[in-house]
Amino acid sequence: MRRSICVCEPSHCLAGEVGNFQFIYTPAIQLPKGAKLRFDLGTKGRPIDWEEPQTNPKDKKNLIWAQLPNGKGIGAKMILKGDQMTKLYEFVLPCEVKPGESLTIFMGSPLKGAGNGSRVQLNVQRRKPFHLYIDPRGKNDFKEEEIFHIDVRGNVLSNIRILAPSLVAKNKRFDVLVRFEDAFGNLTNHAPEGSLIELSYENQRENLNWKLFIPETGFINLPNLYFNEAGVYKIQLLNLKTGDKFFSSPIKCLADSATLLCWGLLHGESEKNDSHESIEACLREFRDEKALQFYGVSPFESIEETSNDAWKLISTQVAEFNEDQRFSTFLGFQYPAEEGLRQLVYIKDQKPLLRHKDAKSNVLSKVYKSLNSKEALAVTLMPMAKGFETDFSNFDPDMDKVVEIYNAWGSSECSAKEGNPRPIRSNSKKGVRETEAGSVIKALKNNKRFGFVAGGLDDRGVYKNLFEENQVQYSPGLTAILAADHTRESIAAALQARSCYATTGERIIIGLQIAGAPMGSELSTKEKPGLVINRHITIYVAGTTMIKEIALIQNGEVLKTFPTKNYFTDFSYDDTEDLSKVVLPGGEGKSPFVFYYLRVTQIDGHMAWSSPIWIDYPECQAAASKKNKGK
Repeated sequence: MRRSICVCEPSHCLAGEVGNFQFIYTPAIQLPKGAKLRFDLGTKGRPIDWEEPQTNPKDKKNLIWAQLPNGKGIGAKMILKGDQMTKLYEFVLPCEVKPGESLTIFMGSPLKGAGNGSRVQLNVQRRKPFHLYIDPRGKNDFKEEEIFHIDVRGNVLSNIRILAPSLVAKNKRFDVLVRFEDAFGNLTNHAPEGSLIELSYENQRENLNWKLFIPETGFINLPNLYFNEAGVYKIQLLNLKTGDKFFSSPIKCLADSATLLCWGLLHGESEKNDSHESIEACLREFRDEKALQFYGVSPFESIEETSNDAWKLISTQVAEFNEDQRFSTFLGFQYPAEEGLRQLVYIKDQKPLLRHKDAKSNVLSKVYKSLNSKEALAVTLMPMAKGFETDFSNFDPDMDKVVEIYNAWGSSECSAKEGNPRPIRSNSKKGVRETEAGSVIKALKNNKRFGFVAGGLDDRGVYKNLFEENQVQYSPGLTAILAADHTRESIAAALQARSCYATTGERIIIGLQIAGAPMGSELSTKEKPGLVINRHITIYVAGTTMIKEIALIQNGEVLKTFPTKNYFTDFSYDDTEDLSKVVLPGGEGKSPFVFYYLRVTQIDGHMAWSSPIWIDYPECQAAASKKNKGK
């Protein structure tokens, strides 16, 4: 039985290039006059997708048209797909096409010269499909489908990304992954012949003189590196062909054993791979391309957003991808409660999706009662976003361990009037705006205790219309977790201990301790009486670029700023003010308290926030009560 033939010329292309493409279709059956053909690029209209061509033959740039076997051209008609976002291109045959004859669809430009054709998608893809739907009778009954394939490969080498651990111990060996990338972040080996890359860093051993070739795979693992002196380092790779230098994010080498610093996201969606359509591709991207150490899935709980079958598939993939010492995955979902938007994060696999419409989980209090704080935790999302804000009046200290102080739609630390450089705001009347009711600082002043995490980009559920509503979008954030080990259980334990911090996307290293206690700790003058007189604060920061400001925040106000003319610094500070003069009322019979956290701003605008440290002062409350009784 004869089969139709589908051929693409060229058969491969480079990501992001502008060119001309031919899709040659040789049918096995006769296509009569009036037959309809619909060509589908398989895009979603995103900036990273294949550029959608236009159909006006007078404008000869980025044009799509077809050519019959006799050489005559056919114009295309643009048709919206069912999602109303992407397009199909329809051709109606003015004459028959016999079996064995070839009809060609052109996409690009009939003009000579570069830059007039169609732009290729920005991500690499083996066998990128283009669909041709055929209706021989012209009755909009498209039953036949043919598929063309083009390989999209990495473009010219533009960047070398060095992925190294953020914290290491002196003389302890570690591995580094090097990714050779094009301008769009794709792996590539497309570089001038004979290109060599030289590795170096401070305090290097005399026998370390590595020259690296660019491998065909586009990446290489460098094993057994180590530093023999404590300090802050950046690994440097020099392209000997071009003279370009590339640096890793900072690496802090500690004199003794180092706690693991794991980077990842609990809440965030991929721009490239929709987790609803391909959860496996999404997890692979965050593990292999983004080089995250942990990732949490966060679909919305509604049946319209996440069907039972989709939840079952997501649960299975999360369990399969979880791998100790490599990539920790968390099963979770978003729940739009009256108290504010929450993400419920499970610590174990194969857990149920609790739906808002079910009687057993129709309010947040029922959801919390059905969960054990040892098997799940809640993340408060975008608390300052008006319409689904959290005012923290129903704060649950056992479940609400961390708050998303930042994601790609803005920061909830404080209002724009209070100096927030990345506020939640919109350039249209329909967008989401900030509300001071959900201010993180306001909640902390009211003795709500939680750590800080950051989210990425999200365009699902309550966020799905923000693109169309001209919402201001910032860089996707990152969460750093200081854990004892790289396992799901250790990362979850660190989150429950608030041993974490948030950044606006850069791998900025920060450390904060008071009297030797790390971020997330709760101290008391009852156990440490000396805290009444002096709070000895130690801080270290290592940025990805020069640091603009390091601010120590006490009770929501800047207590002290520390200038630096470098990208890293270590220092200590003694807060010697009488504690009774600065404590806040604990409320509800609780001790007066004070809280501190660190806010770092780089010259490029990227920021980081440490989780707070709290100090309780029960003696102050007792003294005040005794004084009131005496009156």
